[in-house]
Amino acid sequence: MWNEIERFFEQQDEATKVAIIESRGDELTDMLVSALEDALSILHGEMQPETLH
Repeated sequence: MWNEIERFFEQQDEATKVAIIESRGDELTDMLVSALEDALSILHGEMQPETLH
């Protein structure tokens, strides 16, 4: 599983480099928003809401 995660990040890094070189700001923004949404969903899954009584 670690290799899959590492490969995913390598692909993201490569896509980011290409977008920067080609000055594709909209694509970079989309990639950033997607990454932030993924991070938030991971954090949401890790943090369980507290039950208040």
